[in-house]
Amino acid sequence: MGRALLLLILLAALGVGAWLYFGDGMRVVTERSVEVALVEAGVPEEQAGCMAPRMAERLTRDQLRKLQNVAPQEGETTVPRDAGEALARIRRVDDPEAVEVTVRAAAACAFGGIFENL
Repeated sequence: MGRALLLLILLAALGVGAWLYFGDGMRVVTERSVEVALVEAGVPEEQAGCMAPRMAERLTRDQLRKLQNVAPQEGETTVPRDAGEALARIRRVDDPEAVEVTVRAAAACAFGGIFENL
C-alpha cells in the first residue's frame, strides 16, 4: 500500500513537471507573475491582464527580470515625478527589446484594436 501511494505521488509530480516544462504551465505561471508585478507597479488590473500575455510570450525570463529595474529605488517615488526620472528608470533596464515590447504591449492594450498587430 505504501509503495503504491509513493508511486502515485511520484507519477503526479512527474506529470506536473512535464506540464510545466513541455506544456503551457510555465507560460501560465510567467503570465500571472508578470501580471502581478505590473499591478504592484501601479498598472491597472485590466491593463496588466492585457499586457502580461504579450510580454510573457515575447520576452525571455532574463528580459522580464531586467524590467524589474524600472521599480522605484531608494529615494524615488512610486510613479516617476517627471520625464527625466522616467527615462532614467527605463535606462536602468539596459535592454531595448524589453522596453520596446513593454511599450508596444501597453499601447496595444490602451488603444485596443488600433495597435493589435504590435
